[in-house]
Amino acid sequence: MIELRNICYEHDGKQILKNINLKFNNEITVITGPNGAGKSTLAKIIMGIIKPTSGSVLYNDQDITDFSITQRAKIGFSYSFQQPVKFKGLRVCDILRIANAKKDVALSKYLKSVGLCSREYMTRELSGDLSGGELKRVEIATVLARNTQVNIFDEPEAGIDLWSFGNLVETFSKFQKEINGIFIMISHQEKMINLANKIVLLNAGQVEKLGKKEEILPFLSNANKSCKSCGV
Repeated sequence: MIELRNICYEHDGKQILKNINLKFNNEITVITGPNGAGKSTLAKIIMGIIKPTSGSVLYNDQDITDFSITQRAKIGFSYSFQQPVKFKGLRVCDILRIANAKKDVALSKYLKSVGLCSREYMTRELSGDLSGGELKRVEIATVLARNTQVNIFDEPEAGIDLWSFGNLVETFSKFQKEINGIFIMISHQEKMINLANKIVLLNAGQVEKLGKKEEILPFLSNANKSCKSCGV
């Protein structure tokens, strides 16, 4: 379990997150909310990419607030960026082999799970040779190949067409059940939100709503209808 206690974060004199208290269990949690709500900042704090101004991050009752991103990766944290990182000279097969903790021979299954043909993509470089959507899929496959207990995806739908993303949603559900781990998704996408066991609605750096999908979805639906009626 991951527990966030009174997480606050300030940047350039502006308070981005305000007293965030959350728990993440072995299920799929989707963090959603308007642009600028602090969703990506919160994800980066959980991963250790940035450190909170105040508050604590606990993992299985251990305080890991001061753990670096490398230390968190070693204890079973994985992260998929909103904009995938490019690695010049590194091939798809190389990064999958590095990532795969179980040393599976059939690394092709991870590419297949994100809709990429292994024969076509295994030897391609992670550089400008791949489109943004292809890089995004390879990054998701790399996270899945690590088989870690904590998996954080920042807008996994970014750059991926909606038809393909529908298949990816099924992939996330399948791997979460196989690993029985913590899957944290930052997303606005309806299919992803519907996949969630628990939904966190952030607004202006604070938790506006928190609960099971059945409790939060009607609120999100009504909020969207209100925005459309106002022309927003």
